[in-house]
Amino acid sequence: MTPNTSASGPSRRSFLASTAVATAAVAGGMPLLAACGGSDGGKKEGTTSGKDAKKILPTFVAQNVVTPDIASKNGSSLGFTGKLSLADLKTSVSGKLGKGSTIKIMSPFWGTPPKGDNPYYEAMNAKIGAKVVWQNQDGNTYDEKLGAVLASSDMPDVVVIPGWNMGGKIPSAIISKMADLGPYLSGDKVKEYPNLAAVPTDAWQRSIFGGKLRGLPMPSSYVANIVPYYRKDIFDKKGYELPTSAAEFLALAKEITNARAKVWACDDMKWTAFNSFGVLSGSEKSLGWNSVGGKLVYRVETDEYLEALEWTRKLYAAGVVHPDAKAQNQGDSSLRFASGEVLFYNNDISHWWAKTAEQAAQNKDFRIAGMDIFGHDGGDPTLWAGAPASIFAFVNKKASKAVIQDVLAAANVTAAPYGTEEYMLTNYGVEGTHYTLKDGTPTKNDKGNQEVLNAFVMLASPASTIAHPDLPEVAKAQVEWQQRMGAFTKKSSFYGLQIIEPARYTNLSNDFEQLEDDIVRGRKKISDMQQAVSDWKSQGGDKLRDWYGKLLDDSGSAQG
Repeated sequence: MTPNTSASGPSRRSFLASTAVATAAVAGGMPLLAACGGSDGGKKEGTTSGKDAKKILPTFVAQNVVTPDIASKNGSSLGFTGKLSLADLKTSVSGKLGKGSTIKIMSPFWGTPPKGDNPYYEAMNAKIGAKVVWQNQDGNTYDEKLGAVLASSDMPDVVVIPGWNMGGKIPSAIISKMADLGPYLSGDKVKEYPNLAAVPTDAWQRSIFGGKLRGLPMPSSYVANIVPYYRKDIFDKKGYELPTSAAEFLALAKEITNARAKVWACDDMKWTAFNSFGVLSGSEKSLGWNSVGGKLVYRVETDEYLEALEWTRKLYAAGVVHPDAKAQNQGDSSLRFASGEVLFYNNDISHWWAKTAEQAAQNKDFRIAGMDIFGHDGGDPTLWAGAPASIFAFVNKKASKAVIQDVLAAANVTAAPYGTEEYMLTNYGVEGTHYTLKDGTPTKNDKGNQEVLNAFVMLASPASTIAHPDLPEVAKAQVEWQQRMGAFTKKSSFYGLQIIEPARYTNLSNDFEQLEDDIVRGRKKISDMQQAVSDWKSQGGDKLRDWYGKLLDDSGSAQG
């Protein structure tokens, strides 16, 4: 594992995979959650922005303990590209802020959870000054457990909830059952926790639920997370030049594809098409809305959306997409890319490091690189910002003041920046026990791989950071790609706001993703999408537009 907070959460791919599961599970959790409520829970719909938000948000105080090698620019992550020296690690938390409470935390966990009394947990607890007891749950089925736990009377002190698990009545449960952290963090009060004070304001803005600051965020870069990857080693060998327009891509794809030799130009490129054609973000419902000429439009209503689908459809029709991608759910696109069966595929930015590290021992010639997203017509692309935070930890409002303060003490440790003792402890464990440092590269042993996983990194995180001591050139390439793409990134009308839609609209847009996949593969027509959009409008879309319009009139944007 390599330290990379931007990639420490689930990938875009796993988010997409989880969507259907989340929808089904949340629906199953509704009867239980129907019991949630409370007169002091705050408003259940809408958002908080402008002057109201400013009264709640923590004061931002830059963390100067560590200086990144590449500063954030155009919304990029911070970049660290130098070698690590354990002797030079800085200290961001002096002493123990914790007062000895026992804190029970439920969090999603991908893998096999370690025993609770392991050396990693003990070292973290000693650093924090409190005893954290983890109630880890399978991350792949987390939403099934989440609904029941939030509805129960025996809820843990802290519950971690990813944004993609916030369907159905989960937001209402958060508002009703989670503590207001404003009395501890709003304004200058956050300065008691310096690492939390350095968390970007955008991420805190996303942590406001029901008019109160309730979440401890995991910040992320708002720049598009889906990278169109290409096989640089093969491109260099064959003399291929990267395309700069949709037409050039299709022409090159036809040149590359040789089905008889089992080489296809690409895997499914739908998500790159959305970016290339300037389609509003689909990562979150509220980000799909934007004010155009004084009228709110939703992404599926735009010409860009249909044009992106039509172009992707042309790729499939031309036979330049791998047949397993057309079949869907057949194999792994990244394996097809690594084997050289496809030369382009798109996935989240964490794959840049993951595939490079994976192939280092298997194919020394392998080179992966990120293609700059082109505007479909050969001009500059129009990209739309994603959410600046997507995973949150919430404190049970029944928790005592002492427990809440100890949770914040723990979060202050886990939010320490890269290059500090606290970051290394949180992400790598104990030197000698869980990892060793060789030529600037921390390497976990078996014990480290088994014990130092998921848990504490889910509590709170520093500003989005990319650092790969083993492959610093990859970290540099990732941050520079984000900076170039960030220059073309715009923020839509509801960027950065935590918006809770009325429950009656929860499932309104559920069928679009499947229809998109059917259209680009030739199983449905563009006219089917046009009909679906018409149905969407009449079945609630237009009323939802009115709701968002009033929200914008009443609350304004996040920029206030």
